[in-house]
Amino acid sequence: MKKWMIPVGIIVVIIVIIFFWAMGVKNGAITKSQGVKESWGNVQTSYERRNALIGNLVKTVEGAANFEKGTLTAVTEARAKATSVTVDPSNITPEQLAQFNQAQSGVSSALSRLLVSVEAYPQLQSNQNFLKLQDELASTENEIRTSRTRFNETVKDYNNYVLKFPNSMFLGGYPEKPYFEASAGSDKAPDVNFNIK
Repeated sequence: MKKWMIPVGIIVVIIVIIFFWAMGVKNGAITKSQGVKESWGNVQTSYERRNALIGNLVKTVEGAANFEKGTLTAVTEARAKATSVTVDPSNITPEQLAQFNQAQSGVSSALSRLLVSVEAYPQLQSNQNFLKLQDELASTENEIRTSRTRFNETVKDYNNYVLKFPNSMFLGGYPEKPYFEASAGSDKAPDVNFNIK
């Protein structure tokens, strides 16, 4: 065996090892990026379920009582605005996430006003369909919170993977993804006013 073949063989082995390691890093980033997309899909599914329930809730309230039209209109408009905001999970930005969160906060606020207003309608409070929808909404809100938490956990895992050295040297095309943050003012307790006349 010729002496020059030993260094060439070592160099070839090192190149092959580096190639497979870099390929593993890239494939890992793809897997984690897909995990973020899946997790965001779960968040959207939870919000879609809430929007569908809100439509049924509004119809039940309209049918069961001569309810305040302004409250129902606010809920319907907030729901329409929330469904119009879309976020691409592969190119998610903090601005997109903030816009989505703001639209969803509008739905939550309008829905809270609707549920507080219901207190003035005893026949509606005893309506089984309404009570079932209220339970479904409470369950869905818990599902939304869980989905958002899991999304943030997935984003953390992704960000740690693509930002740590030496992976960051090979993953320049994989930008850091933003976390889902609470809406502005959500740290303050809501002012509930039962103004029943």
